[in-house]
Amino acid sequence: MELFISKLIGSIIQILVFAILPFFWWLFTARKKCSFFQWIGLWKGNTGKEPKLFLWTAGIFAAFLVVSVFILLLVRGTATAASEFTGLGVQALPSILVYAFFHTSLPEEILFRGFLLKRLSGKFGFLVGNTVQALLFGLLHGVMFFSLVNPVTAVLIILFTGGIAWCMGWLNEKKAGGSLLPSWMIHGLSNTFSGICAAFSIL
Repeated sequence: MELFISKLIGSIIQILVFAILPFFWWLFTARKKCSFFQWIGLWKGNTGKEPKLFLWTAGIFAAFLVVSVFILLLVRGTATAASEFTGLGVQALPSILVYAFFHTSLPEEILFRGFLLKRLSGKFGFLVGNTVQALLFGLLHGVMFFSLVNPVTAVLIILFTGGIAWCMGWLNEKKAGGSLLPSWMIHGLSNTFSGICAAFSIL
């Protein structure tokens, strides 16, 4: 229970921290045009109108899962964000779900696919905006490993996570009408998988 409460409080703080810059940007530039949630992508969008959206989402999730397994194998024996669940088993599942969907994936989706991608795309076009957000996402997940693993492994982590980030940005903007829901689900499920692997000492 203590871990669950800790993750819940941490999630609220994390969401607020990651959303504060986007919120003030919206407040001063777009509040008269649309709601903050629509502006950032936290709305349904076209998620119910694109018949192949589920297939695209499932395909990108499968790719994310493969990348997750590959990265977990690369960093085996190294402390990661999910290491605190190591060996806790089924009792860690509620905490893992909060960690996966609200402590990590939602704040990161708001910042990268919600704020950076949309603002950069508006200024420089989708290709530039999506590539920049993907590169920054990859760097966020890879740079922290430079002191823990060999440089080649760290670069691979940057490339793989950046590639998945590019696909998620494409999915949101080109198939879901700008909604963050598909990438949030993909990201959250992938982090759930990592947490479960730690909790049950898999991989």
